[in-house]
Amino acid sequence: MATIKVIPPREKIPDTLRVAAYCRVSSDSADQKHSYAAQIRAYTDEIGAHEGWELVDVYADEGLTGTRMEQRDDFNRMIADCRKGKIDRVLVKSISRFSRNTRDCLATLRELTALGVTVCFEKENIDTGTLTTELMVSVSGALAQEESVSISKNQRLSYQRRMERGEFITCKAPYGYRLKDGKNLEIHEEEAAVIRLIFARYLAGVSTTEIAAELISMGLRTRDGKEQWSTFSVAYILQNEKYIGDALCQKTLATDNFPFIKKRNQGEKDQYYVDATHPAIITKEDFERANALLLWRSSTRGKTQKKYLLTKTIYCGCCGSVFSRKETKNGYVTWACRTHNYQAQNCSMGRIPETEIYAAFVRMYNKLKHNEAIVLKPALAQMDDLNAALQRGNPAMLEVNRAIADASDQCYKLTVLQTRGLLDADACGAKLREVNAKLAELRRERRRLLQNEDLEDVMEALRQTADTVAAGPERMDSFDEILFTDLVEKITAESQTCLRFQLRGGIELTEQLGEVSR
Repeated sequence: MATIKVIPPREKIPDTLRVAAYCRVSSDSADQKHSYAAQIRAYTDEIGAHEGWELVDVYADEGLTGTRMEQRDDFNRMIADCRKGKIDRVLVKSISRFSRNTRDCLATLRELTALGVTVCFEKENIDTGTLTTELMVSVSGALAQEESVSISKNQRLSYQRRMERGEFITCKAPYGYRLKDGKNLEIHEEEAAVIRLIFARYLAGVSTTEIAAELISMGLRTRDGKEQWSTFSVAYILQNEKYIGDALCQKTLATDNFPFIKKRNQGEKDQYYVDATHPAIITKEDFERANALLLWRSSTRGKTQKKYLLTKTIYCGCCGSVFSRKETKNGYVTWACRTHNYQAQNCSMGRIPETEIYAAFVRMYNKLKHNEAIVLKPALAQMDDLNAALQRGNPAMLEVNRAIADASDQCYKLTVLQTRGLLDADACGAKLREVNAKLAELRRERRRLLQNEDLEDVMEALRQTADTVAAGPERMDSFDEILFTDLVEKITAESQTCLRFQLRGGIELTEQLGEVSR
């Protein structure tokens, strides 16, 4: 009988190990920047001095949070190079530098292991090349996540103590003010004149939408230097108590659980109202009159307060039913089709976690913000062309439009004269009421001639959406309840993994979801 000898396979070890390093600092302080530069030098020297190692690159992110992978450009570049087969080994100072989110950490390590890339965490003395279980990484990752939560809680506790003592006003000066010595608000006269104009126009009967349009036509920029003013930004100024010299602290809050979500404080946490913290721009009488008018206009539009943000907002794409909310004892919230909840066989649409819906909105907003020039501007141009086509050849319409433009210009000039003290307030108020009544009549006549109020309403809603996106942040890092309310009219769940967002003005955008629960 023949003798059989087993020859085991030989592991192919490359002559030169292609090594990369990843480092990150979480703050923009001078010491952290020094540490950032020191890490790059140290890794360059370490890899260069190691026999058999070849330096691929030192990937470094500066001044960014470790809780979200998508925010770190160099981290993502490193992963892309691993996928291209350019890297064999990655050196990292600690797991907290790699990721403070356990789920993302493990998912990335699994992918790198599948690609044949090993990761060495120096602080924890963990090398994935010799790791037989993910348990140690999971524990360390959880500790890193807890560290992130702890840092956030400590910072918020510091703010809380300052609020209780009446020492905390704001982290960022509102339009019309500048922060002096990092804590005191002082009036910026040029912007303060715009604030007074906004209040005067609104008290004269001009809507927040029309005021925003006037500010844009005047070439004025927002506090962040943007050209676009939105209805929301004007309404926020009218309701901001800082313009009467007071400060309401903790208007918004971040959720206690990870990942943190920014939302309006609707009684979940204490608020602190501090009188006379800084110089006033508006009198309390004008402020109270403007807010009484806002409240009256809001009530006449028949707005009702919803119990939850997503109530009567999400609809089933299969059967058309509205989604309802369910919360477990441990606080896990999902939304599902009511038909499915009542009898599952009548509709296959299962539950969708609330956090996934919020995350989908964040991704949708960031894509929209990045592509607003090719999404919103063409839609607005098409609506304007349609409106112009309906008005062409209608002399009566052109005459009404000219009359509206003249009356609006008259209103603006009267308001400027009043704010400069060149015209008696009572006489100016009477004249403004007269002109505004004429404007209302002219607008009714224009709607009658157009015979299409719906088109005008859609155009106005689309303009407001465009203004809100233009005035919004360049990138949204966490869910913003205020922006969601301003932008989203309806959500249709096409499936458990796909949502269709209908924005105010009719634009619809779809977004895929991550993992969902059945």
